[in-house]
Amino acid sequence: MKAIKNSSKLLLITLAFLCAGVMFSQEKKIKKADKEFDRFAYIDARDIYLKVVEDGYASAQIFKKLGDTYYWNSDYDNASKWYGRLIDTFPSEVEAQYYLRAAQSYKSVNNYERSDKLMETYSAMTGDNLVIRNFKENKSYLSVIAFLSKKYELEKTSISSPTSDFGSAYYGDKIVFASAQGTTGSRTSDWTNQPYLDLFTADKDSLGELSNKTPLSNVINTEYHESSAVFTKDGKTIYFTRNNFIKGKAGKDKEKTIRLKLYTATKGDDGNWGDVKELPFNSKEYSTAHPALSLDEKKLYFASDMPGNLKDSNLQPTLGMSDLYFVEIKGDGLYGDPVNLGPSINTEARESYPFISKNGNLYFATDGRPGLGGFDIYSTTINDEGSVGEIKNIGIPANSNQDDFAIIIDEDKNLGFLTSNRDGEQGSVNDDIYRIQFSKCKVDIAGVVVDKKTGLIIPGATVLLLDDTNTEIGNQITNEKGEFSFPDSECESQYTVRASKTGYEPNEEIITTPNKVEKLNLRIPLTPIDPCPENDLGCRLDLQPIYFDFDKSFITSKAEEELAKILSAMREYPELIIHIESHTDSRGSFKYNEALSDRRAQSTRQWLISKGIDANRLTAKGYGENRLTNECSDGVPCSDSKHDLNRRSVFLIQNGNEKIDNNANQRVRN
Repeated sequence: MKAIKNSSKLLLITLAFLCAGVMFSQEKKIKKADKEFDRFAYIDARDIYLKVVEDGYASAQIFKKLGDTYYWNSDYDNASKWYGRLIDTFPSEVEAQYYLRAAQSYKSVNNYERSDKLMETYSAMTGDNLVIRNFKENKSYLSVIAFLSKKYELEKTSISSPTSDFGSAYYGDKIVFASAQGTTGSRTSDWTNQPYLDLFTADKDSLGELSNKTPLSNVINTEYHESSAVFTKDGKTIYFTRNNFIKGKAGKDKEKTIRLKLYTATKGDDGNWGDVKELPFNSKEYSTAHPALSLDEKKLYFASDMPGNLKDSNLQPTLGMSDLYFVEIKGDGLYGDPVNLGPSINTEARESYPFISKNGNLYFATDGRPGLGGFDIYSTTINDEGSVGEIKNIGIPANSNQDDFAIIIDEDKNLGFLTSNRDGEQGSVNDDIYRIQFSKCKVDIAGVVVDKKTGLIIPGATVLLLDDTNTEIGNQITNEKGEFSFPDSECESQYTVRASKTGYEPNEEIITTPNKVEKLNLRIPLTPIDPCPENDLGCRLDLQPIYFDFDKSFITSKAEEELAKILSAMREYPELIIHIESHTDSRGSFKYNEALSDRRAQSTRQWLISKGIDANRLTAKGYGENRLTNECSDGVPCSDSKHDLNRRSVFLIQNGNEKIDNNANQRVRN
């Protein structure tokens, strides 16, 4: 069925909708380790940083921190926003790992174009590694076809006949499909010279083997075409495709063509089907066919070629030969107006045979996108409003150079069915139903989490397993030996293994699993973080060094960027009372250092007061070189970096007369 060869009236019906030609093409956040309670844990650094940005202050460090807080919590939408601002605003201050994190984040929100550009930059900065090799060898890896990452087998089912068999649907422990063999009527199609289609059931075992082909119902099957159905989860309602034929009469459009329509029927207490009704949005002037139900069964998806130029002004016309639509199911026989899924999925050619899996993925067939030949099957995510994500060709061997369509799939069981005419040269006459079975190739992604400084194991660390779209698919806590294991991982797949624990910086490894059964042994080091003293606000907000001009005490614009964090915290938490300390190193006279540090402490206090902070909430004192943090006192030779540790500014929470910690290590540059 590669070309349109026939001008008969049935051609529009059968070619565009019934036969092989028309076809188918979370948010979990990282679980944070339990935090030890302290009196000021309510001070949320991320909220403070956001308010600092709202106040008009910005720095590379703020954008990095904001991006990281979202990235490590799998909020890639916000992570991409802040990493993007970081890279666009401060490109000279961005390390390589932030380009990688940004690329991963943009990939997860389907911005593949920017993700690719960021990966190119990351590649230029880091050289050769596994992530880069995968990227260079397959520039489209960010939109990897759903099935290509899995080994699977395709096998023609035993119910396939010499006539056309296609369009499977799940029906309890059976499937229902259309076939031209053993049908009800005596009519034959002028186009295929085969009997008109009826719906049949077949028993399905745990391996997907099909047997015992049986007509579905003599109430549903008629002398005209019946095909492609979908059932509600309770098995008591069916939506199906039929020629415009009800109560023994066939309806025709103005061109004398018998169009396709959608019908519904219900199963009675006796187990028999009845009460066949035409759906109200049908028309004799266009076709509607191939129904699919949303997971909540409140929307009905289907294919149609409605023109949009009829008297019914509510119609949304197709973009091509046939498009995907949905209607809301309102109950009591009422339905909403048909809604076209739009140009994000529909093309100028043909889209048809939608199917929505239990995992919320939409599969459909089209000949309007680059493919392997004929009609190919594609997949995409779809939300409650009908908006779709990245559309992916599901690859070989599901798709061939012939027509492939009408897939149904249980992704949890790695088992499904599709229709293809790949084994013949007679178009839809050679439509057969194939079983698709994923292979059992599994890899155990195992390893141990260790302290980077000491090499000791870290029990109780949280380890996440993320797929190639950064979706969390596994979550474990390391055992007493610091070990983790994800034994059911797919072969030849990309994963991210991410580890975290309170008191350590998170870390992750991006891996590609081998093409054979194997156990991987990873070693993920975590870098310990020096804990903040309980009452040290500057430490909590990761305050960076506050720069003063040499021998000066006025607040520079660079210093304002850091003080804005303290300002925002005091605005957000009006109960805070802060003592400001300013310290110098030992270079210079004792008296000079004491006076300079006091001027700077008072200048800092006055800046906060000028921004609206009540003076009663602030005290300030300069300590000069009285409270050195190391051995670098007068006469002791020290490096500049050691002297720097003593030049610091400290913001201590004084609520409740807590003891002030004099060893905080925030620094001020002289």
